[in-house]
Amino acid sequence: MTAAVTHLWRLLKWGRTLARHGALQGIERDPLTPPNVRRLCRVARLGTAMPPVPDYAAALQEIGPAAIKLGQALSTRPDLVGEAAAENLLQLQDDLPPEPFPAIKAAIERALEAPLDTLFSEFDEEAVGAASIAQVHRAVTTEGREVAVKVLRPGIEEELARAIETYEWAAAHVELLGGEAERLRPRLVIAHFKQWTRRELDLQREAASASELRDNMVAEPGFHVPEIDWRRTARRVLTLEWLDGIKLSKRDELIAAGHDTKALATTLVRAFLRQAVVDGYFHADLHQGNLFALPDGRVAAIDFGIMGRIDRQARLWLAEILYGLITGNYDRVAEIHFEAQYVPPHHSVAEFATALRAVGEPIRGLPVKDISVGRMLEGLFSITRDFDMQTQPHLLLLQKTMVMEEGVATTLDPDINMWEAAEPFLKDWLRTELGPEAYYADRIVDTVRAFKLIPDLIRRIDAAYPPAGAAPPPPPLADVTVIEGKSWMAPLAIALGSAAIAAALTYWLVG
Repeated sequence: MTAAVTHLWRLLKWGRTLARHGALQGIERDPLTPPNVRRLCRVARLGTAMPPVPDYAAALQEIGPAAIKLGQALSTRPDLVGEAAAENLLQLQDDLPPEPFPAIKAAIERALEAPLDTLFSEFDEEAVGAASIAQVHRAVTTEGREVAVKVLRPGIEEELARAIETYEWAAAHVELLGGEAERLRPRLVIAHFKQWTRRELDLQREAASASELRDNMVAEPGFHVPEIDWRRTARRVLTLEWLDGIKLSKRDELIAAGHDTKALATTLVRAFLRQAVVDGYFHADLHQGNLFALPDGRVAAIDFGIMGRIDRQARLWLAEILYGLITGNYDRVAEIHFEAQYVPPHHSVAEFATALRAVGEPIRGLPVKDISVGRMLEGLFSITRDFDMQTQPHLLLLQKTMVMEEGVATTLDPDINMWEAAEPFLKDWLRTELGPEAYYADRIVDTVRAFKLIPDLIRRIDAAYPPAGAAPPPPPLADVTVIEGKSWMAPLAIALGSAAIAAALTYWLVG
């Protein structure tokens, strides 16, 4: 196990790097930042010549891959970090220096257990894209198919493991602050981040995810998932169909090529809703660098390392919540939060519905461009505090993806109304799932199951376990040795840990 001094040293280096690039200014100005963390930020920037404009991307890139992954998530939240910071962080999506080709060639040959020239007739040595974990090269197979070859960066697993271990250590000390820090459950947030990152490091699993999504999206012909070349795919190498298209972030190029940006935005919204609501299996990394417009007008996605899964009960709750907000049925939205046990039962459903109305009514029916997302989030954060709602890490992935998808859609069509685009889709699906046929089919199944169980056992299970879909079992928390309060290192560990985790707990970040 890594010593506490090592974790402190890493945090000090990271803090100094952030300060040198001016990236601690937001945390330092935030009134919600604990005083000891604010003081530490001031100390970290002593003697540094900070740039007039913070360069968050450069700071996180210098710190390493785990920090880059955090920056990619924050780039989708301009409401929290500010428009300028979000635009700066977009550089982290696919604009990083690639690894030298000899190292990549060796990695491919080791993973596929064959010389490169026996697998590909052509292989472009220059990467077409390089991200924090992997890079992509264009190639032609010996059968003549044009493909994209994704390769993990050499040594990336060990580098990420070291950083995440320090994140875990810092999160454990942040929870010692109690109060708001404890409610946000930083240890569980980092545990989920670790779980998602491990999945991204297995490219064979990513291939399986792409294959499953491709099968599911047959019902949405306007959304394309590339085909996998299984013969040339392994844990560290992924080979898939090459896509000739324009990134959805390049709106001017899309218009010049004759694409209907409003149609592209609608396709994207429908595709995401089908994935999240109907299938319960969704692409959870829908940033601009992973979405393309193909020449025939279809939207194509790449990079399937982060996928989300939601069971049927949770999807019903999600659809009802969205539809309830669209139609202004705040009473039902409040009831769902209590059924899912997101809100402790000692609170009033009626009071919670009123709180939701205060947030939802000012934005309902407005175009997205006229909605103050920052004001809406401020209201929602107030609700979570007032009603003792703990952070639900199993929902973070869905929440992040919804914000991402909304950002891309509004880039394509600034006047799109997400509520109006979603309403007919959700209404049809809810009619199917909650209509009389579905209702009686569910009742028959429930009755048959109930007869097979002992009534007392049913009552005990209901009392002991939350409803299905409310909260899947959390990943195991790391076994962290916390520095004792009487040690001189304890307050330093808490302060450094708070500074490092504050960005991850975006609630503390204001641009």
